Amino acid sequence: MTRALGIRRRAIGETRVPDVFLMPDARSLMPFVSAMKLIVGLGNPGSEYTRTRHNAGFMVIDRLAETHAKGAIPKARFKAVTIDAELKGPQGTERCVLMKPTTYMNLSGQAVGEAIRFFKLQPSTDLLVLVDDFYLPVGAVRIRDAGGTGGHNGLSSIDSNLGSGVYPRVRIGVGEKPNGGKPANWDQADYVLSAFREDEWADLQPALETAAKAVEVFATSGLTKAMNQFNGAAAAHQARQASRPKPEARPEIKPETKSETKPETSVSQANQKVE
Repeated sequence: MTRALGIRRRAIGETRVPDVFLMPDARSLMPFVSAMKLIVGLGNPGSEYTRTRHNAGFMVIDRLAETHAKGAIPKARFKAVTIDAELKGPQGTERCVLMKPTTYMNLSGQAVGEAIRFFKLQPSTDLLVLVDDFYLPVGAVRIRDAGGTGGHNGLSSIDSNLGSGVYPRVRIGVGEKPNGGKPANWDQADYVLSAFREDEWADLQPALETAAKAVEVFATSGLTKAMNQFNGAAAAHQARQASRPKPEARPEIKPETKSETKPETSVSQANQKVE
């Protein structure tokens, strides 16, 4: 039992450490085990995929690691690369494991499932998945507490391994602007594995930063706070854009005519035009 918990007996002089510190009961272990969050970014390993649409989740994990765990040594475990980090947010810090599965996208759930079971986490409250979404345009970010897969193989794999789709996710838009989606002549798999264009890459950077901030708020303040803050901001922006008065159309300037008197049109002529 002590070995499984990583606890070792040791002597302090002639005095042994009291057993109460060595063998905590199950109830006291629960807060310790679950007092962390698992943050998973979806993507494919390998340099050839680094700047592809499907790797937007990996990109956010890299930002979080650079901000909160700079210099930390990545660990290869759970069929993934993980980094232990203390995420700082508006209301304190939270211990987190940042994960990038190395199984390739279609088997991402294997890594997530192993970590969830090892740390004894509740997916509905302790897991957050960062996922690309081509139904959203590049630059958009949405947070959801659960949902379907939308045909995303990474989410399908997670659902299969966890037995449910009830876990929070941050959806990062990678689709065409302004409304999302893919070009009609593109296959879906080819599109999500394609690299961002230079203009899209510039638009993506603020979205990656927003997604990273959303993770910080989720970890330290909870899902509801994150959804209210970031989904609300997006909705408010859209509302402001929609409510802006459109510029009035300038009156058409017609050339002057010699006579303002219009020739009369007979009823029979009007009927012929209608027909």
